[in-house]
Amino acid sequence: MELYGYGNLNSGRLDATFAALADPTRRAILARLASGEASVNELAEPFEMSQPAISKHLKVLERAGLISRGLDAQRRPRRLEAKPLAEANEWLERYRQFWEASFERLDALLLELKDGESKTGESRVHESKSQGKKRGRTKRHRK
Repeated sequence: MELYGYGNLNSGRLDATFAALADPTRRAILARLASGEASVNELAEPFEMSQPAISKHLKVLERAGLISRGLDAQRRPRRLEAKPLAEANEWLERYRQFWEASFERLDALLLELKDGESKTGESRVHESKSQGKKRGRTKRHRK
């Protein structure tokens, strides 16, 4: 496995992306921007915080490259930028593949153990029946 995100050029952006995503307000802002661009006032509307507080969140998102600022006359709408999210998803995907492979190995081991137990249980039943026949009687003939 390549050490992606560990000491390479993408590490700083990946760190900034995850730091930005760590806050629920910023994740909510990104979710809103996924449906289209919006002004600062439109983004601040659902939150019970001041516009300067929302602006601080927007700056964190901008520094991480997750949003960009447009220019539309007096309005400066923000829009979602997908590339940093795609990079974070790519980084996470490698770990998902690792965990899926680990779960597949665990499933195989559990199945092997289960099959071993059922074969052991079956052989015990066969052994007891054959031992009863060797003695000239089975469980049905016992009194």
